[in-house]
Amino acid sequence: MFDPWIRVHTRLGGRLGPVLPRSLRITASVADWESWTRMRFPETGDYVFPAGLAPVHIDRDQDTGRYWEPNVWLIHRSRGPG
Repeated sequence: MFDPWIRVHTRLGGRLGPVLPRSLRITASVADWESWTRMRFPETGDYVFPAGLAPVHIDRDQDTGRYWEPNVWLIHRSRGPG
């Protein structure tokens, strides 16, 4: 596994569960995205940004950036009470 947290969970006995390609949506102005990423988005299009798990789609005409963050569930067996 590439992701360090997934490696931790699998070492602890977790198994990969459902993959959600669209788990968390973040929509904000282009200025907000430029501030958060310290990047410029001069044209409409998809941009890869540091620490992003997916590209952000910038729409200059609508002044919005839309980002869908993916997620992977890891499933652990229950140990029961106590």
